[in-house]
Amino acid sequence: MPTQRGYRQACGVARGLDIVGERWALLVVRELLLGPKRFTDLQAALPTASPNALSDRLRELANAGVLRRQQLPRPGNAWVYELTAWGRGLEPIVIALGTWALAAPPTTEQLFVSADSAMLSIRTYFEPTPEQPEETLRIELRDHGPAGVFGVRITPAGAEVAHKPPEEPDATLSTTTDALVAAFGSDDLAGLAAAGAVIVGDLEVVRRLVTGTRPGYDESRAAPTWPTHHRLVPPRRSGPR
Repeated sequence: MPTQRGYRQACGVARGLDIVGERWALLVVRELLLGPKRFTDLQAALPTASPNALSDRLRELANAGVLRRQQLPRPGNAWVYELTAWGRGLEPIVIALGTWALAAPPTTEQLFVSADSAMLSIRTYFEPTPEQPEETLRIELRDHGPAGVFGVRITPAGAEVAHKPPEEPDATLSTTTDALVAAFGSDDLAGLAAAGAVIVGDLEVVRRLVTGTRPGYDESRAAPTWPTHHRLVPPRRSGPR
């Protein structure tokens, strides 16, 4: 990033923020954790980022060595952005930040959920039972079109998520992103059904996936809810008497 916008401090945290502290930077990283994406894919996943802002972040992250731009082999020939090995080292930081923010005061605002964000929740928070069999699923998040198709493999060790679906999955779930996220942690698939989800194959495989995905946090570290009169306010300026 440009030197004049840096913190100019001999501190790893400050240096890290020099690299990924600009708006949209860490969300670009989040969107690339499951694989390369075209510029148009990133635009769709970050709909409120202007094209200029997104281009700036991509250029800055590439210059810093966090990601690179490369052309896919034929027949695709598309140009995509992908994380470097060093850039992938940001994954635990992104996940930890997301888990920490789960304890923030809730909002009633309807917020956008990207397909990769929802699927990263599965990879991060799925907790298999000791008797969990190895199973595969095809997930189709209809509101994201072709970019919303994923493969999931669940094992006793956890969940693996990729943009390439299995050829012969044990179950296929076609739904919306909001409906999938709302179903996390529930053993009742009624919410998915009410939202128009279509399940092909073994229903119990889908149930085990959504039941075992439990985004959560340490309640002892929840953000405090202060009474209004305890909230910090700027000091009042004293004027001439």
